[in-house]
Amino acid sequence: MSVPRSSFIRDVVWQRLRHNRMALIGAVIVLIMFVMAAAASLTGLDPAAIDVSQRLLPPSAAHPLGTDDLGRSVLVRMLYGARISLLVGFVAVGISTLIGILFGSLAGYYGGWIDTLIMRFVDIMLCFPTFFLILAVIAFLDPSIWNIMIVIGLTSWMGVARLIRAEFLSLRQRDFVLAAQALGASDGRLIFRHILPNAMSPVLVSATLGVAGAILTESALSFLGIGVQPPTPSWGNMLITGKQTLGSAWWLSVFPGLAILITVLGYNLLGEGIRDALDPRLKE
Repeated sequence: MSVPRSSFIRDVVWQRLRHNRMALIGAVIVLIMFVMAAAASLTGLDPAAIDVSQRLLPPSAAHPLGTDDLGRSVLVRMLYGARISLLVGFVAVGISTLIGILFGSLAGYYGGWIDTLIMRFVDIMLCFPTFFLILAVIAFLDPSIWNIMIVIGLTSWMGVARLIRAEFLSLRQRDFVLAAQALGASDGRLIFRHILPNAMSPVLVSATLGVAGAILTESALSFLGIGVQPPTPSWGNMLITGKQTLGSAWWLSVFPGLAILITVLGYNLLGEGIRDALDPRLKE
């Protein structure tokens, strides 16, 4: 007798997550990042405020993470940079997940020439290195945060499409789907009411890992100067200043670099933990 899905999530998945130390560490890191983003406005400070009399001060009680070459507080800019990272991560992954679900559902449910056409398009997209494809597209657009989010989302949906297609191919011949089909359920109802909710587990894992990838991509683009533009703070464009003063002001590179490293690590640990918790083949 199979365990109801709600009971499986409540009793099994939650228990596995609670006992997975790496997943808990990842969840704590993600929670800290949300707290940082929420705390940005509570500081009451302008991250773009310039005070040349305070330039390149090392970490101290007044400036816990030091100041940059324009006298701006590194701590305040990192807090506002956390907002940028969260915004880019969730919006870009939201776009890629929606596109991937749409194409993957159509390919897996209908099969035939629709499946062939969609999957060949996916194969073509996968032939291009994603980061270089993003660079090529951004080169023709204004380097704004919205363009970055849209471009990342439009170039990273292929993995989700393949996951959803595989789940649909496995689920569309199950008894509960055949029973709903025999009762006259429409294609839309079969896809969105019966099959898709049961195919979302791997997508949840992929989305969690995708947030880490989107944050890393945005940081790389900002570091190259074609991402989020100053004076808007981003962990990536903060590294540019740090690179220029690495010998005399180490804190400008170390703290944003650690923030990127720890945040990406946190999302990866949480994603791996969710994947293990949702795997019904694993025993308690």
